[in-house]
Amino acid sequence: MPIDWDEAEKQIDEALDAARKRTNDKLAATISSLTRLTDAEVKKLFPTPADVEQLATLMKVVKSADDRNKKLNQIIKNVESMAGAILTIVDRFA
Repeated sequence: MPIDWDEAEKQIDEALDAARKRTNDKLAATISSLTRLTDAEVKKLFPTPADVEQLATLMKVVKSADDRNKKLNQIIKNVESMAGAILTIVDRFA
């Protein structure tokens, strides 16, 4: 019996969508437990895992025990990897 590739592709896409949702739910819950944001706010502001990764990178620098100048230097050094999160946060609170 030949494989129905259209049906197989549909099932794979559905499985991937379900996995993405579970992953995004877990990421949102993790971030919301570390911030004042709710799960829903995290999902809205940072909809993709890459967005959440940028936020986590930024939070790690900001919440480190380093002094202010060291934090600023870290942000400047890594601004490209945090720019989206910075823009989202400033836009949210401005």
